[in-house]
Amino acid sequence: MTATIERSASRAAEILSRPVAINGLTVPNRIAMAPMTRMFSPGGVPGEDVVSYYARRAAAGVGLIVTEGTYVGHDSAGQSDRVPRFHGSEQLAGWAKVADEVHAAGGTIVPQLWHIGMVRKQGEPPFADAPAVGPSGLRVDGTEGTGRAMTRQDLDDVVGAFAEAAAAAERIGFDGVELHGAHGYLIDQFLWSGTNRRTDEYGGDPVARTRFAAEIVAAVRAAVPADFPVIFRYSQWKQEAYDARLAETPQELEAILAPLAAAGVDAFHASTRRYWLPEFDGSDLNLAGWTKKLTGRPTLTVGSVGLNGDFIKAFQGEGAELGSLDNLLDRLERDEFDLVAVGRALLQDPLWAQKVLAGRVTELAPYDPASLRSLS
Repeated sequence: MTATIERSASRAAEILSRPVAINGLTVPNRIAMAPMTRMFSPGGVPGEDVVSYYARRAAAGVGLIVTEGTYVGHDSAGQSDRVPRFHGSEQLAGWAKVADEVHAAGGTIVPQLWHIGMVRKQGEPPFADAPAVGPSGLRVDGTEGTGRAMTRQDLDDVVGAFAEAAAAAERIGFDGVELHGAHGYLIDQFLWSGTNRRTDEYGGDPVARTRFAAEIVAAVRAAVPADFPVIFRYSQWKQEAYDARLAETPQELEAILAPLAAAGVDAFHASTRRYWLPEFDGSDLNLAGWTKKLTGRPTLTVGSVGLNGDFIKAFQGEGAELGSLDNLLDRLERDEFDLVAVGRALLQDPLWAQKVLAGRVTELAPYDPASLRSLS
């Protein structure tokens, strides 16, 4: 444990313990659990192990839990029968238990609603005959794959599936929803010019490419109460294209974010691989910082929080050493962003938030990829 980390302990406890509001929800502190696919839900049903997994972290002080990605009710939404779904009576009953236990432990929770689009490989469960679909039938690497471009009926069906999932989340007791618009999945495939080659009203300039995402946001907003938080996660990078960018300038980014904010996004979750990197030349602001500046909405930052080493490599089996929280705390104090989403560190140690909020940073341990193999 370095002296730098030890010196940041009392500061971390004070700054991260401050509550924050997202629409009608008050999150008790600034620590969020980042969404991380775990694949421990056979049949798409979260069981008691999933309930305990999230409840342990809420009991240890995580203020806002964003669940792993959950497939919306569209046959082409996913490609694994072990990833949880957010439709179906048995699946929703499982999620209701998760929400109840997180609340009993003192936390707040939102499901991440997900459609993977052209990432899907036809023939995979849960619906093997469903085709991969996307804006132009292109995968992130530019190949056509085995999918097809979405028709207007496809677009309407997916918009409806997101709205139905959001309404179900509110009905079974969740505190809000997060829409997965990042990392090269379906919504992001529309936002990015590399995968969106449409010539209709859903393709072209950045505003047109945002139309599908904005329609999803508006439909979700209409399906839930006015004070129910809607969070939108987005990224510049994609799973197979780490250097990809939606926007090269703040002006281009504003053109994308403004329609989403107008449609009803209450907070943005700006996904980066390393939160401390500036997003545009001439400013130290990261992606979450620029997002807050441009939209006025609360933002979540994410990307190797508390650790050194790239998180993609970590999920491929590499460990990661502890890193200082000082830079993060400096940015929080100057109001660059509002919440901090923690991923690998919370997989490694369910008590991470408790230790940090109590100033016990000397008890933290570096990330070990073995933590991926269980729901500890």
